[in-house]
Amino acid sequence: MFDTNPFYELSGFLTPAVMQMYVVAMFLAVVAGTIIDTLHKKSAQYFFENAQKAQKSAKRTVTGGEKVSLAISTVANEVLTSSEFNNQKRRLSHLLTMYGFIIFVATTVTIIFGYPTAAEAAPAMVVSLWHIGAIMVCVGGYWFWFFIRCDVNSEGKPWYKLVRADLFIVSLLMTTTFALLWSFFGGMLLFVIFIIASTILFTTVLWSKFAHMFFKPAAAYQKKITRADGSQENLPDLGELTDPALQAEFPDIPTYMGKTPPSMGLGIKRESPNHY
Repeated sequence: MFDTNPFYELSGFLTPAVMQMYVVAMFLAVVAGTIIDTLHKKSAQYFFENAQKAQKSAKRTVTGGEKVSLAISTVANEVLTSSEFNNQKRRLSHLLTMYGFIIFVATTVTIIFGYPTAAEAAPAMVVSLWHIGAIMVCVGGYWFWFFIRCDVNSEGKPWYKLVRADLFIVSLLMTTTFALLWSFFGGMLLFVIFIIASTILFTTVLWSKFAHMFFKPAAAYQKKITRADGSQENLPDLGELTDPALQAEFPDIPTYMGKTPPSMGLGIKRESPNHY
């Protein structure tokens, strides 16, 4: 069933132009929502003002080559591999969801725009990837929803308790879940639910965490710049914590952090945070 193109069923009552207009409308909704979110939360203004403050306290000038290297490092680590997640289960769940979503969206666009008049002629590989992408989202997303979420795993709250912050993950899971159900079983009801869920996903950027995926790389890159130029995110430079002179000046350092602060131990990672 993975090589069955579900969009072929729509050709009898939906023209290719209508499907293409819907995709374009959802794309514009994401762009508009992200811009409004940026203006509303003043994210761009914050990054700009923070960068200006950092420049004033910078101890050295970061060269163009270093900036390119840091940008590549940000893409390779924070974007492509999500290395900022120390919890490997959370990281794997995130990567499954992220790459599954990218594959699902990319193959949807390919099918609808690449084969508008003969949907059944879409390559089997593309159709299979459409299903695989949706399954990856479901695996990563449901794993996160039932077993990894902080309020469920650590605070013992029921999985079905919803707040506005859950809008993104819930609408995403409903989109891919009903896309698969519609593909496997057919029927207009499943298709309508799939469309409603995807519309909610792409039109609620202002109220969901969707825009976060665009801000995270910028924040990670700026943090690396502040470390490279010595501004340290406008925090005071205490020096090397293992320096005997610094420890003599601030005796609390060895008292609370040991003689080797960088190797002070597991800390909060010492035990699993399952405190129901």
